[in-house]
Amino acid sequence: MLKDQLMLLRDKKKLTKKEVAQAIGITERAYIAYEYGERDVSTDTLIKIAQYYNVSTDYLLGIEQKEPLDP
Repeated sequence: MLKDQLMLLRDKKKLTKKEVAQAIGITERAYIAYEYGERDVSTDTLIKIAQYYNVSTDYLLGIEQKEPLDP
């Protein structure tokens, strides 16, 4: 699920929720709601998150199971 992928990627990069939210241009509260699965992510935000972490949207959504490669 998306929330699990968000937490996994953020923890792997040792980032705070606030750092990720600022980097993709959303509020910290919105990011927290995404990571806890309390709110659906818009398509635009999903793309921003995928670009930020350098992964596919399919990976974020759990469709693609491959681990992302570190750049």
